[in-house]
Amino acid sequence: MAERLAPEKRHAFVHNGQKVFEWDQSLEEVNMYIELPKNVPTKLIQCVIQAGHVEVGIRGHPPYLNHDLMHPVKTDSSFWTIEDGELHITLQKREKGKTWASPIKGQGSLDPYAADQEQKRLMLQRFQEENPGFDFSQAQFSGTCPDPRTFMGGIHTD
Repeated sequence: MAERLAPEKRHAFVHNGQKVFEWDQSLEEVNMYIELPKNVPTKLIQCVIQAGHVEVGIRGHPPYLNHDLMHPVKTDSSFWTIEDGELHITLQKREKGKTWASPIKGQGSLDPYAADQEQKRLMLQRFQEENPGFDFSQAQFSGTCPDPRTFMGGIHTD
């Protein structure tokens, strides 16, 4: 049931007609996906994740991305991998359930409709997590969706 509430598609950040990265999110993490140049050995790819900043590039060259993150992350559980020519960065949200409008501060924010849809999807994920015996995949909200991080006493953690 929970997989039906996973992101349906990735959001793309496009600058000057070129896709810079794609991303999606869940209650606990934000994932960034960057297509790597085909002629660069993967061992030369460098990614540095800090609590409020991310830097991606090729060793010995200026970084491809060098930006502040929209919100702080847990660095001890954030990581990056390379698979099938794509860099996948997993950023562990410091505030579980917080809806991010973009991974990068000031770059590629979702439009208001898409942001509202993300918040609704995260709220349903929260309901599913807190009530594993129920299927919330077909549930709908009418009107403005509350913040999944704070609604009804907030997210319960162990």
